[in-house]
Amino acid sequence: MKRILELPEDKNISVVIRPALSNPEFEELCAANPGLDLERTRDGAILVNTLASCAASDANSEINAQLRVWWWTHSRGKVFGSSTGVWLPDGSSMSPDAAYATEEQLSALTAVDLFQFLKFAPAFVVELSPSAKRLAETREKMERWIGNGALLGWLIDPQSESVTIYEHDQPAHTETGPSLRGTGPVDGFVLSLDRVWAANRMKH
Repeated sequence: MKRILELPEDKNISVVIRPALSNPEFEELCAANPGLDLERTRDGAILVNTLASCAASDANSEINAQLRVWWWTHSRGKVFGSSTGVWLPDGSSMSPDAAYATEEQLSALTAVDLFQFLKFAPAFVVELSPSAKRLAETREKMERWIGNGALLGWLIDPQSESVTIYEHDQPAHTETGPSLRGTGPVDGFVLSLDRVWAANRMKH
């Protein structure tokens, strides 16, 4: 099967294919359309996300770079970027902006699994709100990550220069400041927020 989607890139849309694609078929669809950011709802609808703006891409690259540098200090588990497909227990598929899976989580994977979508929610997930208009959508996505097993989530909002922290069985709370210290699965990780906020500012 090879399905190529020709869709507008200026807005998010939802596509329903009947009968619904199986998990392997959806992975094949994603591979056949590398220029599209595709996700799937638990009901089988395919979400086609818009490409990132310059500012959002810069900020996301900064977050992933800092997370990778922290990983280098111990080399346990794995770090994932925004092109990673993840299957969740509710049947949906999402992609994080940045994520970290622990060694314990990865111990259940086979060599074949490494070349397919991740089969569980990473312990730590970062979502970057690309604009004020999509903040509510990003909040909903983060709630889905936590509801499907992620232990810690950071929703980063460059517009308000704040981070909403989500933890399993804990109320969400918002923090501001020049940096943010990780807990739980990313204990010891410190994210320099000043560098992230700089992506939204013009340099003269």
